Amino acid sequence: MTISTTAKAVRGGLLTAALLLAGAAPAQATAAPPYPFAGDYLYLTVTKGDARSSDTRGTLLLCDPPQGHTLAARACAELAAADGDIAALPPKDVFCPMVYAPVSVHARGMWDGRQVEYAQTFPNGCAMSARTGSVFALDG
Repeated sequence: MTISTTAKAVRGGLLTAALLLAGAAPAQATAAPPYPFAGDYLYLTVTKGDARSSDTRGTLLLCDPPQGHTLAARACAELAAADGDIAALPPKDVFCPMVYAPVSVHARGMWDGRQVEYAQTFPNGCAMSARTGSVFALDG
């Protein structure tokens, strides 16, 4: 019993010392930029299957200049037309098969100086493409 009480006291003392040292650190002269890239960018992921699937692909879409996947220029143009709002992309007029093969997409990044976050699960890849255009077309 004495050993565990001593160990708890030592851990508490170390934590207190660490907090005091952290508070005594000098302030940084320059602040870090709010995001790591200049211009508009999104980190995109596409997961096939249910939530437990390990079939996930991802890429960084940069739009100044367009790069990241094979349709980067088209995806950046579509996003620019929707002011970076993936949910505002106009849906394509296509017929998709009624096959359930779920696809989950996620986007996180910056557009025009503001944070963007988008997540959606679609019944299949056709429905995803019809709703999100070239943005999540990571296979080209």
